[in-house]
Amino acid sequence: MVSVIIPARDAAPTLERTLSALGAQTLAESFEVIVVDDGSGDETAEIAARHAPLVTLLRNGHGGGPGKARNQAVEAARSRVLAFTDADCFPVPEWLAEGLRALEGADIVQGRVARDPSVLRTPFDRSLEVEDDGGFYQTANLFVRRELFEAVGGFRDWALESAQRRRWSVDHRRGRATRTPIGEDTLFAWTARRRGARSAFAPAALVHHAVFPGKVRDAMADRWHWTRDMPGLVQLVPELRDGVLYRRWFFADWSAQFDLAVGGLLLAALARNRLPLLASTPYARRIWREGASFEGGGAPRPVRWRRRAGFILGAPLVDATTLAGFVAGSREWRTLVL
Repeated sequence: MVSVIIPARDAAPTLERTLSALGAQTLAESFEVIVVDDGSGDETAEIAARHAPLVTLLRNGHGGGPGKARNQAVEAARSRVLAFTDADCFPVPEWLAEGLRALEGADIVQGRVARDPSVLRTPFDRSLEVEDDGGFYQTANLFVRRELFEAVGGFRDWALESAQRRRWSVDHRRGRATRTPIGEDTLFAWTARRRGARSAFAPAALVHHAVFPGKVRDAMADRWHWTRDMPGLVQLVPELRDGVLYRRWFFADWSAQFDLAVGGLLLAALARNRLPLLASTPYARRIWREGASFEGGGAPRPVRWRRRAGFILGAPLVDATTLAGFVAGSREWRTLVL
């Protein structure tokens, strides 16, 4: 009925839970799971092999990127429906049934992604949340008709990187030597939509995404990684500017708030007038409000307040890195995103 595609690289800490969640699906019809071990150096392949015959394991000698791994899995898939998720995602039991139901009236379906509710949020953790059809079509939760996939030609991992730029910083959160490219899923989906593909969002087709704790430097490294290529993605997919970006030029409302605050600070310094500092009010309110979310969890009060203080002090550094990445990427790609 459906082929579930999972690229996996050094995914031993989460893959067992992912495959167990797939084994608990309520879908009445049969389905298969294809895991592509994309050059892992841990027990990823062994974990996947233990879930045979539900899981078919394919292996790459070296990491070619998640898009290439997905393309390889599709070649081996037997179904006319492809369901993509990741090795750090945990589908709810109704995931496949709800995704297939949504696909009845569409060619490509974005499912909902929420952070793992069993993990307490930390100030600079990393996870993924998709609450609507936001336009990026994350493959953490994506359903596609096979004929559409073949018509588009699959995923292009390195569409945003020239050969000399395929150098990534270490991903300390996941214990990986390099990070993975971005944008291959967005480019795939918009190429499909340009061909007339019907798109839908399925809120009931839910997967939970793992939460990876980290420090300020980890969050800064994450932002620097993807912000430099975001202008390039907008250049390749100009539809993002009208339907996804905030007021066409800003990545989101929160990045616009930080940029406004920076502009106010610079203007106040140049004019030697405090009035422009009022421009930082929306950003300051957001940081204060978001910092309050770290006071929960039943921890002693001093610990909660230290978390909040750490976020309030560290968030501007992360957002400054974000702005710097956007500026560098905008200059390189000659496409402005802030």
